[in-house]
Amino acid sequence: MSVIADIVIVALLLLGAGFALIGSWGLVRLPTTMERLHGPTKATTLGLGALLIASVVYFQARLGIWTAHELLISLFLFITAPISANMIAKVHLHRARTGAANEPVGIAGPPPRPGEKGDWATFEAPKRETPASTANS
Repeated sequence: MSVIADIVIVALLLLGAGFALIGSWGLVRLPTTMERLHGPTKATTLGLGALLIASVVYFQARLGIWTAHELLISLFLFITAPISANMIAKVHLHRARTGAANEPVGIAGPPPRPGEKGDWATFEAPKRETPASTANS
């Protein structure tokens, strides 16, 4: 293997391991669900992406073959992580609105209520005049 390939592989491995460590640490140490979402969806996804790209570079430099498995895994992670985080956040905001979520106030403070700093769609109660509202019955 060439020295440049070794340097690229080591740099990607260190970058990926660093992001994965920071994301995992954020998942464990942050107090609320909304704050915990950022660790695995942002940092850990980038870390795993860097580790998988390091694997692609390694196999190309060592065996001379291109592997698409790692790129497909990275693509899958980059597509599914934001979607799952959005779903978790919506459920958490709905539970907070209905009073079912009992969490301490986090570092970022409580989420804004309707009318404060703009409205959040999951915090708004359905209006009685709307045709799709379940509050009409």
